[in-house]
Amino acid sequence: MKKLILTSFFALSFVVYAAAPVPWGFWGHQRINNMALFTLPEDLFGFYKPHIQYVTEHAVDPDKRRYAFKEEAPRHYIDIDHYGEPPYDGIPRKWNDAVIKYSEDTLNEHGIVPWYIEKMMFRLTDAFKEKDVNYILKTSADLGHYVGDAHVPLHCTENYNGQLTNQVGIHGLWESRIPELLGENFDYFTGKAEYIPDINAKVWEIIMESHALVDSVLNLEAKLNAEFPTDQKYSYESRGASTVRVYSKAYTEKYDELMNDMVERRMRDAIIELGSFWLTAWINAGKPNLTGIVIKPWTAEELKEMEDLDKSYKKGEFKGRDHTD
Repeated sequence: MKKLILTSFFALSFVVYAAAPVPWGFWGHQRINNMALFTLPEDLFGFYKPHIQYVTEHAVDPDKRRYAFKEEAPRHYIDIDHYGEPPYDGIPRKWNDAVIKYSEDTLNEHGIVPWYIEKMMFRLTDAFKEKDVNYILKTSADLGHYVGDAHVPLHCTENYNGQLTNQVGIHGLWESRIPELLGENFDYFTGKAEYIPDINAKVWEIIMESHALVDSVLNLEAKLNAEFPTDQKYSYESRGASTVRVYSKAYTEKYDELMNDMVERRMRDAIIELGSFWLTAWINAGKPNLTGIVIKPWTAEELKEMEDLDKSYKKGEFKGRDHTD
């Protein structure tokens, strides 16, 4: 059975990834969304299966929005260490309480990903209740991105790109370079999605787990940097019409080894948690029967929005915090 599922996944994946070239840095998010679908029970997977390409490709829409709207960037991270010391018990877990304590401006300055995941869960639950296929798919894809981000340690610290420790570039090394070089050999079998009885508690559990890994992420790279031959740390690769400097394969592999496959483990956690969030929204909506409902043609306004999003991304004019350099 496992072999059959694996064969089916890669057959579907070939269609998805061959049909649309994956922009650099998007690989991990798309793989998380894709694999999370296979954690779902048969009834729910049956609904998503015809739309697997959409849910996979559009996993990166929130990152594209960061090039169009300055309001988007804070939805991807939280500088939890801005608010004190572990275990951060003083941070209100509920949005309204946090606004009262810190102000909305402060929260947006330092990131709102845990609260935004909850907001997306409310939206997805409503979409299931309404049996609005288009909105279910759009919200599912977006939710996957934010859940994926919450599993990245460097999305949960003020030192998000090593800029405070002379390690600028570590964010892209951890989140993009490792999965894109090594991710095809990761183990993505996580078991089946489960109902989440307390969404707020689960979200904050993820955040705290991610933040607990920050010291290891930074310290192990600093150790490697001190020991690794300087002239072998970087290499050059062609990206379209450009040649860019990247972390070398040898440096990337050694860093991954030192972290004991941390990136793989966090991706696997993101996959099972995302599937569980989707399942929970469906159950909280009353387990609506989705058999036979079909996607509606996207409206002219929706198609224009998609087109404008791609145009903004291709311009490369980032709005808000850029943590990926």
